[in-house]
Amino acid sequence: MNKIRIPIVAGQFYEARRDALEDRIKECFLEERGPQTLPEIRQGKKNILGLVVPHAGYIYSGAIATHSYNFLAKNGFAENFIILGPNHTGMGSGVSVMTSGIWETPLGEVPINQDIAKQLTKGIIDDDEISHAHEHSIEVQLPFLQYIAKNKKICFVPICMGMQDYATSKEIGEMIAEVVKNIKEKTVIIASTDFSHAGFNYSSMPPEGIRVDDYAKKQDKLAINKILDMDPEGLIKTVHENNITMCGYGPVGAMLTACSLLGATHAELLKYGTSYEVHPGNSCVGYAALSVY
Repeated sequence: MNKIRIPIVAGQFYEARRDALEDRIKECFLEERGPQTLPEIRQGKKNILGLVVPHAGYIYSGAIATHSYNFLAKNGFAENFIILGPNHTGMGSGVSVMTSGIWETPLGEVPINQDIAKQLTKGIIDDDEISHAHEHSIEVQLPFLQYIAKNKKICFVPICMGMQDYATSKEIGEMIAEVVKNIKEKTVIIASTDFSHAGFNYSSMPPEGIRVDDYAKKQDKLAINKILDMDPEGLIKTVHENNITMCGYGPVGAMLTACSLLGATHAELLKYGTSYEVHPGNSCVGYAALSVY
C-alpha cells in the first residue's frame, strides 16, 4: 500500500478546502501582482528546464509564484517535476529524497516517481522521509501544478536540503542532470525559495534610514543577478558575503548546475515582489519567479 503524506500547511499557507483553494489559486493568477491571466498548456518555443518559485503563504507569495507556473504552462508544461526545497525544520538527513508514496493536497494526490527518486538515492542524497514530514517548501508547490495539470497525469520527486554549501549543491545538481538526461518524458527542476527575510521578525535589521522593503530589494538584486548569470557558485558566495537571508540558495544552486549540464543557457526574471506589498510593516520577505531554459 502506498504511503500517504498528508498536507501539513493546508489551512495555514493555503486553503484546506478544494473549492476555496481553487478560488485562491485563480485569484493569485488574476490579481495585480500576478500574470492577470489563467494558465493554459500550450506548446511554446522555450524548453523550460528549471524554475525558481517562492513558498510563503499564498496571500503573500502566491501571485509571484504564478508567473513561473504560467510561463511553464505556455511552454509545454511537463510530466515529471523534481522539486528542491530547503529544510526549515532541521529534522532528518542533511539531504534527503522521499522515494515512494503519494503526497496529498486538497486538490488530490500526486505520486512520487519512484524510478527517478531511487536513481537519485546515492552519494550525498539519503532516502529519508523524516525531513519531509513537516517541511512546507515543497508541499506548497503541488497545488499550483495540480491546478494547471487538471486531468493530465503528473508525478514528482521531493528533495529536501539541510546542507546548502556549494559543494553539496553542485553534487546534487550533477546527479540530477545525469538522471534527467535519460528520461524520455519532459522533466522540470523546481527550486523552492524565498529571498531576503528582513526586519524585526527575522533579526536582520536594515541600516538606519533604509525602509525594510528597500533593503530586501537591494539584497535580493545581488542574488538574482547571479542567478541571471547562471552562476551557482557566485550565487552562494554572494549570499554568504552579503548576509543575504535567502532560505533556499542551495536548491537554486543545484537547479542551476543541473540545468546548465542539460543545455540551459538563459535565466529570466519573470517577477519580483515582497510581502511588504501585501502587509507593510517592520518586516519583509522577498519573492522572485525565474525561469531557466
